[in-house]
Amino acid sequence: MTSSPICPGIWSPNGLSRREMLGRMGMGFGGLALADMLGSAQAAQGGLSGLPHFAPKAKRVIFLFMSGGPSQFESFDHKPLLTKRAGEELPESFRKSKVLPGMSGAQNTFPLVGSSYKFAQHGQSGAWVSELFPETAKVADDLCFVKSMHSEAVNHDPALTVMQTGAPLPGRPSIGAWVRYGLGTDNKDLPGFIVLVTKKTADQPLSGRLWDSGFLPTQYQGVQFRAAADAVLYLGDPQGVSRGDTRRMLDSLRQLHEMELATRPDAEISSRIEQYEMAFRMQASVPEATDVSGEPASILEMYGPDAKTPGSFAANCILARRLAERDVKFIQLYHPGWDHHRSLAKKYPLMAAEIDRPCAALIRDLKQRDLLKDTLVIWGGEFGRTCYSQGALALKINSYGRDHHRQCFTFWMAGGGIKGGMTHGETDELGYDIARDPVSVNDFHATLLHLLGVEHERLTYRFQGRDFRLTDVAGKVVKNILA
Repeated sequence: MTSSPICPGIWSPNGLSRREMLGRMGMGFGGLALADMLGSAQAAQGGLSGLPHFAPKAKRVIFLFMSGGPSQFESFDHKPLLTKRAGEELPESFRKSKVLPGMSGAQNTFPLVGSSYKFAQHGQSGAWVSELFPETAKVADDLCFVKSMHSEAVNHDPALTVMQTGAPLPGRPSIGAWVRYGLGTDNKDLPGFIVLVTKKTADQPLSGRLWDSGFLPTQYQGVQFRAAADAVLYLGDPQGVSRGDTRRMLDSLRQLHEMELATRPDAEISSRIEQYEMAFRMQASVPEATDVSGEPASILEMYGPDAKTPGSFAANCILARRLAERDVKFIQLYHPGWDHHRSLAKKYPLMAAEIDRPCAALIRDLKQRDLLKDTLVIWGGEFGRTCYSQGALALKINSYGRDHHRQCFTFWMAGGGIKGGMTHGETDELGYDIARDPVSVNDFHATLLHLLGVEHERLTYRFQGRDFRLTDVAGKVVKNILA
């Protein structure tokens, strides 16, 4: 036995090099297995062979997710009849069953309640926007409002899960993981799927499984960037360890992993090799990407007073633009706090003020850098809110709240192959149900993938003897909103 010249301290029989040893093992099958596994890891960088299926309109996605379920009636779905009929009982004709959806089914009365805030039409498109979103209103002609979204889930956890993974039960890969798996990454020094969460207290916690890779190999999961000195946990070298020391350690560790691959081919080992290498590259790329100190004062002003506060939604929007500039494929922003069962008229304006200016600034910023045309920006939550008050209605003190409502809610989308200045879908006169052009979560996912050049029915992964996909067994591309 002699020490391997490739990796000192690693022993190989008869003085053979590691590759010679692998080539001789099992009539050469060890070397073939290693080549296959390393080839798979390399392919992951560039995505699956044959993708995209056709020329994409969008190169990247920024998903602005309002966790908790923002009310459409106080934002973008104008229903003057609700205000006119405030206090009246929800007509029996709107109730398709005796049990209402949501958590208020046990109420004895269901008084209609309109928005406490005024609406006006904006832009050449004449889009209706609440006075709580004055900056968003100014970019209305860049937005496509989808007012006929609907979901199969009505409580937060399954609704969040179905919106992010296409299924209400945990364990499936998230949207970003599917995109990263199919299309790879355009920046080898940064993760292809990055998550930013507003730093604030919220009554609905956000779990890391919302950006998990599920049954896909782990290198496809989202990487959360934090508002801290080290944006990614454990990325920095320990005190006294140089970058050269880390490189030598990783080289030795890679060789150990490759030897294990030769005897036990396993995709997770391959994933581990890639993750260690990505982490090493991120030690240089992440500090540069997250350093906003060089941003001009005019940009910070455009995003609003919170732009200089690390972890704020405004700061995360600036960071999202910087990541888009660096060709990160999927960027997910979570902004919690939209679960307003009570005192909606008092709390909703505070939430709107946190996100209105940054959302509009992000659209403008991408547009002025010529990035909006191939960056798909999405705004929405896991479901909408009821047209009736949850609990007793006390209009004089604005104490009303709204229950969860999965039958209809509003998203907006911009850039990346989306028609700006239009509205798709419509709800009935009370906003209780969809009147035309429904869009399911599966339809939304199919459309998102289509804009990225992917036929959703052909992006599959075999797991436990079955081919899975993001859209499961449903989903149709919403062609009306495509540019």
